[in-house]
Amino acid sequence: MSRFKAVVFDWAGTTIDFGSFAPMGVFVAAFRQFGVDATIAEARAPMGAPKRDHIKAMITAPRLAAEWTRVHGAAPSEADIDRVYKVFVPMNEKVVADYATLVPGAREAVEKLRGMGLKIGSTTGYTRSIMERVFPVAAAQGYAPDCCVCSDDLPEGRPGPLQMYQCFIDLKVWPAASVVKVDDTPPGIAEGINAGCLTVGVALSGNIVGRTPQELAALPAEEVQALRAQATKVLRAAGAQHVIDTVADLPDLLIRLDQSG
Repeated sequence: MSRFKAVVFDWAGTTIDFGSFAPMGVFVAAFRQFGVDATIAEARAPMGAPKRDHIKAMITAPRLAAEWTRVHGAAPSEADIDRVYKVFVPMNEKVVADYATLVPGAREAVEKLRGMGLKIGSTTGYTRSIMERVFPVAAAQGYAPDCCVCSDDLPEGRPGPLQMYQCFIDLKVWPAASVVKVDDTPPGIAEGINAGCLTVGVALSGNIVGRTPQELAALPAEEVQALRAQATKVLRAAGAQHVIDTVADLPDLLIRLDQSG
């Protein structure tokens, strides 16, 4: 392969946790500890951002901000964001490994990419303490990327490019255009764009659709197509240059792009 040197994958909703379920219930439970009821839809909306930024986006959204103010007698503050975040992280650490099953075809896709001579990196909106629970579970299934840059490893996370820049260093690859960023969320796509990479969105396995493989298999084909179309629209709007169903489709896409120059 002459055009590409490396692929940098997201984790939840991209290579593991089909449907991106691990954080959802934890966000809801964390807010509930402070007397505020958040919905799964509200928890999904900022997905892909570093988790403190995610909580900030939730708590300052109009409905939740109003509910927080009603319950606590004051608008949410930076200190309140820190309080929720402090509760969230250990809760997510406890459950994340239960959702670390590889997306079907992910291991085979990565093996094929390595066979093409590509290096494999990863970035995530998870903290390193959370990812330490994921690494051994993923490795036991045959997936161990060459590097992982977590949201709290650097001063700034997504949608900024710093985690991608660290991947360039860790993988010893350049220029940026020779690196492919694969993600299921707008912040993760923006991360790749801001770093100057080719960006590929994954539609059906990600947070936007938010379904298990079994749930998708039970739906009529036209409903699956509608979900695919909606996810594709969101990912394209975020700047994804290509959109595939899951990472299983990535090797064929990169082969076509490499051959087309």
